[in-house]
Amino acid sequence: MSLLPTPKRMTSPSTWHRLDRFLARIRPHRQATSLVIDGVVIAACWNFTYLFRLGFERWWSARPSYDLWVMAGVIAVYLVTFTVAQIPRGMWRFSGFGEVKRLTVACGIAGLTSAVLVLMLQLTEVPRAVLALHPLVALMGLCMVRVSYRMLYEHARSRITGGESEVRRAVVMGAGEAARMLLAGLHQEGWTVLGLLDDDPAKRTARILGAPVLGTLADVGNRTVTAGATHIITALPGATARQRRRAIELASATGLPVLTVPSFSELREGTARIERVRAIEPEDLLGRDPVQLDEPGVAELISGKTVLITGAGGSIGSELCRQVALYGPAKLVLYELSEFALYQIEQQLSELHPRLPLVRLMGDVKNLAHLRATFAAQRPQVIFHAAAFKHVPLMEDENAWAALQNNTLGTWNAATAAAEAGAERFVMISTDKAVNPTNVMGASKRAAEMLLSHLAMQGHATIFSAVRFGNVLGSSGSVIPKFKEQIAKGGPVTVTHPDITRYFMTIREAVRLVLQAAVLAQTGQVYVLDMGEPVRIVDLARDLIRLAGHREAEIGIVFSGLRPGEKLFEELLADADQTMASRHPRLRIAKLQEDTTGRLARDMLEWLRCENAADAPTQRQRLTGFVPEYRRT
Repeated sequence: MSLLPTPKRMTSPSTWHRLDRFLARIRPHRQATSLVIDGVVIAACWNFTYLFRLGFERWWSARPSYDLWVMAGVIAVYLVTFTVAQIPRGMWRFSGFGEVKRLTVACGIAGLTSAVLVLMLQLTEVPRAVLALHPLVALMGLCMVRVSYRMLYEHARSRITGGESEVRRAVVMGAGEAARMLLAGLHQEGWTVLGLLDDDPAKRTARILGAPVLGTLADVGNRTVTAGATHIITALPGATARQRRRAIELASATGLPVLTVPSFSELREGTARIERVRAIEPEDLLGRDPVQLDEPGVAELISGKTVLITGAGGSIGSELCRQVALYGPAKLVLYELSEFALYQIEQQLSELHPRLPLVRLMGDVKNLAHLRATFAAQRPQVIFHAAAFKHVPLMEDENAWAALQNNTLGTWNAATAAAEAGAERFVMISTDKAVNPTNVMGASKRAAEMLLSHLAMQGHATIFSAVRFGNVLGSSGSVIPKFKEQIAKGGPVTVTHPDITRYFMTIREAVRLVLQAAVLAQTGQVYVLDMGEPVRIVDLARDLIRLAGHREAEIGIVFSGLRPGEKLFEELLADADQTMASRHPRLRIAKLQEDTTGRLARDMLEWLRCENAADAPTQRQRLTGFVPEYRRT
C-alpha cells in the first residue's frame, strides 16, 4: 500500500499553462524566431502599403512583374539592419518605450536604404508613395506585434498565477506516482511544468497530465531540455539516498535553482505533503540511507518509563525529546537553562503529543543540589545528558572556565545525581572534538568522558555511557545557516581553510543512533557513530551556492584562516584507542585506556569546584595535566 498522500483533485494543465509551456520551449530560439516574425510582418506591411496606395481593384494587378524580388530585397535590408541594431535580442514580454525608439530608428534607416537602392537600380515602376509609407506602416506593425505579445503574456501569467507574479516553469526529475501527484499540486499553485525526466525506458514517450517525458535524468544537463525553465524539481521520494543525491548533483550543474519533494520518511511521518516542494537541504546531499533501529529494543528502553533530558531545548536535546516522545514514555522531564528554549520545545511537544505528561524544569547542570532534588523528586529511569556549551571559538579564551564548568563539572553532577537516584541508564552526548583535542571545548568533553568512566567503575547500578559524533547539520551555530545567510545577502561565503574537512550527520540520524547506543551500552562504554566520509567545507559551500541558482563567480568564497583551537580535520578515535564492533553496523565501541585514577578524578573535581578561576592560559595549562592528549593549536 502506498504511503504517498493523494491530492484532493488531479488537475490537468489549463490552456494557459500549455501556451506558457509552448512559449517557454521556443524562448531559447528567441532571436531567430524574432527575425522570422519580423520578416513576415515587413512583408505583410509591404502588401498593405500597396493596398492603401492603389486600392482593392489595382493593388495586385498594377504591380511591376519584379515586385516580389523587390519585396524580398526590402525584407533582407530590414533584417540586416535589425541584426546590426540588435533588435532580435530584445525580450518582447518587456517591450516598452525604449523598444519603440530602437524600432523607429531601425525602420527609418532600413526604409531609407531600401528607397535609395530601388532608385539607384532605376526600378521606376515601384510607386514612390510605397517606398515612403512602408517604413511607417512597418513600424506600426512591428510595434503592434510586440505589444500584442506582451498583453498575451501578462494575461496568461495572471491566469496561471492569479496575479502579476512571474510564472515559474519547472522540469521535474522523476515520472512516477509522486510526480503525478506533484504536477496536480504545482498546476494549482501557478507552476508550468515543461516536462519530466525518468530513467525508466517504459516512460520515454509517456505524458503525465499533459507534460511529456523528455528523456533520462542525465538529460537535465541538455540545454534543449531545460530551455525556458526557471527551476528544477526532483520528485524521487522513494529512491535511495544515493540516487537522490545523484539527481540533485545533476540538477545543480544546470545553474538553475533546485527544489525537491519531501523524502519518503517525511511523508511517512506526516510532516510534509508530496505537492509541497521545498529547497534542497544539506542533509539531502549526504547520500546515506536512513538509520535502521532496533525498534523493539528502543521501545523497551523508553516505553512506560520516566525519561529526563538535560539541555532539552538545544539542537540535539529537542530532537531527543521529539523522538523519545514517539515511544510512549510514562513521563518526559525537560531540564533546560534557557527559558525561551524550554518554552519552544514544550509548545512543540504539547502540540504533537497532547497526552504525554511533561515536566518542564528550569535548571543548571552546574547546580548539583538542584539536580539531586530534581532526580529525587522525578525518579528518572533513563537520562540523556545533552546540556553543553559547544561553540569552539567562543569557548577558547574568556569562556574557557565556563566550558569546563558546564561541560565537565555539569556532566559529573548530572551523572552523580543519576547514580544516587538509582537511574537505569545515563547517556552522555559527546563529540569528535574530544579526540586528541586542540581546543578547550573538546578537552572539556574528553575530561567529562574520563570522569564518567571513573564513575562507572564505582559499582553503581546505573549504566553510564557516552556517544561521540561529529557536526550536526542544521544545529545552532553550524556553518549551514551561516552559509545560507551569506548567499542570501549576495556573498561572499567565508570558509576558514580550503582543505578543512568535517564529519556531518543530520540531527535525526544522530539522535536515532544515540537511542540505539542507549539500548546496547554497557557501563563505561563510549560509542562512536559511523559519520560516513568527511566532507570538505568548501565543497559544501559550493554545493549550496549552486543549489541556490548561483555561480561561484557571482557569490564568491573567501578563506578567512583557521580560528584558535580549530583543526583541519576531526577524528572520531584517539590514536591509542581501539574499537570493537557492536550489534549495530553504524555503531562501534571505543575501548578507551583506563587512565582516570581515583586521585586524578578527585584532583580534577577539586579544581573545577574552585570559585575563583585563574586566567585562561593557566586554565589550559592545568587542563593539559588532566587530559594529556590535549594540545592547543
